Amino acid sequence: MAENNNSHSENGKLDAVPNNFDRGVAAIKPQYLTTKEKFHILIDADGKEKQTCLGQSEEDTNKGTVNTEDAVEPEAKRIKLDDESSGFEEKGPKPSEGKQGKKRARGQNKSRPHMKHSQFEENKLCPSITQECTSKCFFGENCKFLHDVSKYFSAKPEDISPHCYLYDTFGRCMYGVTCRFAKSHLGENFKNLVNEERMKQWEGKVLVKNNLDKDLKQQLRKKKVVFEKADEYLKIMNKSGNSKMKNPGSLGTGPSDMSKCQDDNIVKQDGPVQVTADSTMGCSALTIGVVTDEDIVKLRPSEKKTIDFRNKLYLAPLTTCGNLPFRRICKQYGADITCGEMAMCTNLLQGHPSEWALLKRHHTEDIFGVQLEGAFPDTLTKCAELLNRTIDVDFVDINVGCPIDLVYKKGGGCGLMTRMNKFEQIVKGMNYVLDVPLTVKIRTGVQEKANIAHKIIPNLRDWGVSLVTIHGRSREQRYTKLADWEYIEQCAKIADPLPLFGNGDILSYEDANRALQTGVSGIMLARGALVKPWLFTEIKEQRHWDISSAERFDILKDFTNYGLEHWGSDSQGVEKTRRFLLEWLSFLCRYIPVGLLEHVPQKINERPPYYMGRDYLETLMASQNVTDWIKMSEMLLGPVPPNFTFLPKHKANSYK
Repeated sequence: MAENNNSHSENGKLDAVPNNFDRGVAAIKPQYLTTKEKFHILIDADGKEKQTCLGQSEEDTNKGTVNTEDAVEPEAKRIKLDDESSGFEEKGPKPSEGKQGKKRARGQNKSRPHMKHSQFEENKLCPSITQECTSKCFFGENCKFLHDVSKYFSAKPEDISPHCYLYDTFGRCMYGVTCRFAKSHLGENFKNLVNEERMKQWEGKVLVKNNLDKDLKQQLRKKKVVFEKADEYLKIMNKSGNSKMKNPGSLGTGPSDMSKCQDDNIVKQDGPVQVTADSTMGCSALTIGVVTDEDIVKLRPSEKKTIDFRNKLYLAPLTTCGNLPFRRICKQYGADITCGEMAMCTNLLQGHPSEWALLKRHHTEDIFGVQLEGAFPDTLTKCAELLNRTIDVDFVDINVGCPIDLVYKKGGGCGLMTRMNKFEQIVKGMNYVLDVPLTVKIRTGVQEKANIAHKIIPNLRDWGVSLVTIHGRSREQRYTKLADWEYIEQCAKIADPLPLFGNGDILSYEDANRALQTGVSGIMLARGALVKPWLFTEIKEQRHWDISSAERFDILKDFTNYGLEHWGSDSQGVEKTRRFLLEWLSFLCRYIPVGLLEHVPQKINERPPYYMGRDYLETLMASQNVTDWIKMSEMLLGPVPPNFTFLPKHKANSYK
């Protein structure tokens, strides 16, 4: 944290900051600095206003000095700096209020407005038509959707672009007439055109894995899924007095256990007998088809899949923003390891499609894991067994770092760091049922001045964890103050030979180099990747990339294309892509181009003052106004629907 006229580096030492710049504010070359009023005049005029030395008066330019009274940080941030209150979930000012509240905005905007799917389109086509079903609509005259394609098309908004990304890439757009780019692939009588040659190029290729099967969803909702290994582990755990239990991996299986296991593998239900996945505990499960080696030779703990995590760049599991399209962007720029967004194990066990969507994996993600959140051994162990036999992942991560009250008060996230008995049962249980490595992400502790991670790490090593990632802040700190890399260094020495990754405040290759000097096995990038996803390239190539506004806009184009592919190119898919794009833009606006900085690199805790970019697009990308983010989204996804509203998920920009 930069305050009290001191600026601290990650190693705890003081960095010299020029006297003519405010502490905690990024030092930008004087000729680019401007005032809030001039900045917004240029933005509102779409860059057509005359820029006299990029927003400064000729008198100031000739003097070559900075008007520090004008070139200050935004009002909202100045209030946040002045306020030293330490509430965890203080409610910020409501969107309807005109004045800035005195309390520092922290946490999430829990009551932010959401547009319902019904608001995207007043008239919707019947699914029997959009999906090109041969049979008639099941509801007939009682159907609430339109069946007249010409009537729908006449009332449909104008196409966003004359080119459909899905049709141009894959040879067919599955959204047909509802596509917001439909004219590019519609023939006579609104027939959906198909490019056979392009379709053959993708024939047989699976682009996205880990989709929720309809049959599995029904079984989960009806609670007809049997968890053989999880149930046996939980029985052993209860008999042996909770945490003081013998190693589950050393359990033997006698003849009586064999017959019992075979009986348990059959799910009793009406209709055909369902055979569940085979158990790897030493008993043969009933299977159908040819006998393979896997049916005879079972996997031992020492033969589980292993991953060499060392010296790799790890993209953190990021709630909301760490979606599949964003991970594809990061893979393009050099991310080695990717992980899905935090998924609640209870929702997965109940078959919620929205939660299972967080587990989807793109074929370009070569080392991919999923992160689970839970508070109890039974749910997490069962969820791990379920995922182990239904989806394709390289590792499973336990979230022991989530600071939000909703998770913490139930004993999950950071709460597990103070519930060691439950934590041990969870780790051992998940290790028992998984065939892939188990990893854990933790914080330094719960309270700010009471670090406990160094006490937990040796236990994690003994319990069989394959990787530990530590975020150098406590739950109480959230994102205030800098990450404690000196403490991470201590933890890395304690963890050896267990690989330990460090996380916190990395925004340049120089930050990454200093982090690696602490002895960690690798680094995890979170906010740094959101602010500049090309950070992975900078670290690997050891350079500061003065990326142009056009190149940055191309990144946004790629994201929108990937979003249309992932969420759909109809109105609902377009607006979902827009929503996640706007969430990401709330981080992207914090980036300051290298060519504008007085001294390189930019620090993650330095707030950008108002400045003019080298062109209009660069200036627009620097805006922290939601209206300007919406303007950028319209450049890519067309006009927003009537009565469109957006409020970022997080109240604060976390600059303090």
